[in-house]
Amino acid sequence: MEIQRIATTPIEGMKPGTSGLRKKVTEFAKGHYLANFVQSVFNAVRPPEGFGGVTLVVGGDGRFYNAQAIQTVIRIAAANGVGRLLVGAGGILSTPAASCVIRKHKAFGGLILSASHNPGGPDGDFGIKFNAANGGPAPEKITDAIYAATLSIDEILTLDTPDIDLDRIGSHRLGDTKVEVIDPVADYVELMRELFDFPALRAAFASGLTLAFDAMHAVTGPYAHAIFERELGAAPGTVRNGTPRPDFGGHHPDPNLVHAKELLDLMMSPDAPDLGAASDGDGDRNLIIGRGIFISPSDSLAILAANAHLAPAYRNGIAGVARSMPTSGAVDRVAEKLGVACYETPTGWKFFGNLLDAGRITICGEESAGTGSNHVREKDGIWAVLLWLSILAVRGQSVAEIAKDHWATYGRNYYTRHDYEGLDTPAAQGLMSGLEARLGSLAATTVHGRRVVKADNFSYTDPVDGSVSGNQGLRVFFEDGARIVFRLSGTGTTGSTLRVYIERYEADPARLALDTQEALADLIATADELADLRERTGRAQPDVIT
Repeated sequence: MEIQRIATTPIEGMKPGTSGLRKKVTEFAKGHYLANFVQSVFNAVRPPEGFGGVTLVVGGDGRFYNAQAIQTVIRIAAANGVGRLLVGAGGILSTPAASCVIRKHKAFGGLILSASHNPGGPDGDFGIKFNAANGGPAPEKITDAIYAATLSIDEILTLDTPDIDLDRIGSHRLGDTKVEVIDPVADYVELMRELFDFPALRAAFASGLTLAFDAMHAVTGPYAHAIFERELGAAPGTVRNGTPRPDFGGHHPDPNLVHAKELLDLMMSPDAPDLGAASDGDGDRNLIIGRGIFISPSDSLAILAANAHLAPAYRNGIAGVARSMPTSGAVDRVAEKLGVACYETPTGWKFFGNLLDAGRITICGEESAGTGSNHVREKDGIWAVLLWLSILAVRGQSVAEIAKDHWATYGRNYYTRHDYEGLDTPAAQGLMSGLEARLGSLAATTVHGRRVVKADNFSYTDPVDGSVSGNQGLRVFFEDGARIVFRLSGTGTTGSTLRVYIERYEADPARLALDTQEALADLIATADELADLRERTGRAQPDVIT
């Protein structure tokens, strides 16, 4: 089988972000765009002895262009001499399942095709990222090498072969490469059985525990049907929107209160089940809602850390916790009470990887609805729901009761995130640069009646390898312990998204049940005054509030 060498030239704008390269489908499908990036990955990560003895995992979230892109990846991988490919049947592998498969089969790494929670369809978004042998997103030294390779690429290696049948589990040969189409769910379900007490959860469902899980027509549908309905015996219909669709059913697969409003309405109704949950496009994020109460991702992380010992995998306690810098400090208070370390990292799951690999932490999470543990090296939506179900089953309390007990014990970090989406990029950058220029002079000043004690641009020094990551977000701290963080997101494909994170701590038992936006109203006004948000964004209010 003769290798084809296709001449090409570098294409601008291929620098991977916090979760790989994301662009519009139309851009990825144009010319050699996808092939250029895939070949650049192989050029950057090629071991000295070549790829002949390695295994590579390939799969995606089933969004539009996923199937065609995987065929391209398979041909380029074979032409570059990869010895063995494990490909999810139907082109499907959730991001946490891909991490699981990489780790179980001791693969060299994996290519995951997803734009996570971004919309799909012919006019939607597409993405691709390389995960390393630990199952986690490639660290910056690897993504930097991949980007450098995109700037010097001059040829693509591929094969002129028919498409592999991805809908049938089995083995194929492409030259010297063995292509195995695998069940995308089996390895992941096996891992979940090891972490959680499935017989106890099945008994809880049989005794009346109820769940509504919205898969949002995204990748977690097959996993949720297999685990919640078949393994645990939840009633048929527990999983909603459980068939993955290339356009996610015309909806936005982001598990927040705007895009999962149908689930929110159910959970606020008299007919609400015990737990409402959702996951996103590639299955790594989660939404948790109890009957009559939304649990913010920051509070969910803290509650899971405080109660992890109720699941078999964490019965002996946790080594430590970590959170991204914009995530609220609620989990910090849990770590202090447990006497374990707590780390504050930049946004991006890859920053948790070193801490997990070094055994310094067990539980970690981000305010953007991602939580996970040391079982894989990605955030994991289904895992978070299973841990919540385990807590409910053991404690025999409602979600609201568990949350209120938590706040009574630790106090409450009132926290919100305001997103301004699709902003004019120069305007958004101007807002950030203007605010950053003022950081040095903000200390000891008063803004909207609050005294500033510190303001900086967050920089992180990795405690494991000593690497430094700067410019991670602008932080303003106030005398009463409140803080506001401003950050431009790197996960969108059109314009810029400004995220404003607002937080204050409340210890007064009489003030633990306030409406979050009301509790933070003065800080929200302070954020507006600090950054001149309305004038600079042209928006009277944020597009999304979580």
